[in-house]
Amino acid sequence: MNIFLEPPFLKKGDTIYLLSISKKIEISEIEFAIQWLKNEGYEVVLGKTIQNAFHQFSGTDQERQKDFQTALNDPNVKAIFFARGGYGAQRVIDLIDFRGFVNQPKWLIGFSDITIVHNLVNQFYGIQTMHAPMPITMPQNTEASLKHLSQIMKGEKEPISFETSSYNKGASFEGQVIGGNLSILYSLLGTNNGVNTHDKVLFIEDIDEYLYHIDRMMLSLKKAKKLEGLKGIVVGGFTDIKDNDIPFGFNIEEIILEHCQEYDYPIVFDAPIGHIANHIPILLGANIHVKQEEKNTTISYI
Repeated sequence: MNIFLEPPFLKKGDTIYLLSISKKIEISEIEFAIQWLKNEGYEVVLGKTIQNAFHQFSGTDQERQKDFQTALNDPNVKAIFFARGGYGAQRVIDLIDFRGFVNQPKWLIGFSDITIVHNLVNQFYGIQTMHAPMPITMPQNTEASLKHLSQIMKGEKEPISFETSSYNKGASFEGQVIGGNLSILYSLLGTNNGVNTHDKVLFIEDIDEYLYHIDRMMLSLKKAKKLEGLKGIVVGGFTDIKDNDIPFGFNIEEIILEHCQEYDYPIVFDAPIGHIANHIPILLGANIHVKQEEKNTTISYI
């Protein structure tokens, strides 16, 4: 089983750096998160991309790169929290020098547009990252979501338990989990940042997409052979999914099952991970065991 390096978990007094490499954000949108982190016992440093703006971005590509690089290079910073997603990470990721980070890794925390960061750090540098609620979403996250976030940041790896879907396929399985936002994974096909799914557990989630586009993305992953040789698939939240006036005719589960029907690996649905209020963090690059039972499915770390 593959082993990716696990950065040191956090302890009280550690410094967490908040920044955005994607869409612009106002401090009023993250005041809740700042106070929550302080209540958890952490020191909070705001990057220069907070309250900065260049069109829809939190600064120019160079400004966003510099802020991220500053946080990566600072030995006093023990974790980087991406304040929000949106769009923009892909414009700066190739400008980042990860050499210092590789020698002194720290937790990179976020999701959605941050999928490109997770993918690069996981597969190119062999370091785990944290797919988790971000400061902009935290006011809407449930108490359970924030409790899990608090625990995982300290290294308390509680299992993720959720109701077993009638669409689930196969039995229990285990492997190294990678992935994130389906739209971002799709956008990386054929690029220097493309995802390597072989022998992995693929996790996917998405928001605000049309059913036909989900179908197109899954078909593209299949044609690119990214659905071959998996240990299994964990499907998280697919939120605010839309349809055309003429219905597409298949739901999310049916689309995914159709494109994976020739493969014999397990697939589980409805994992509480993604653009949902009860977003439970998961460590990407970690090895997990997915236990399927009649009523409940559980994801545990191994």
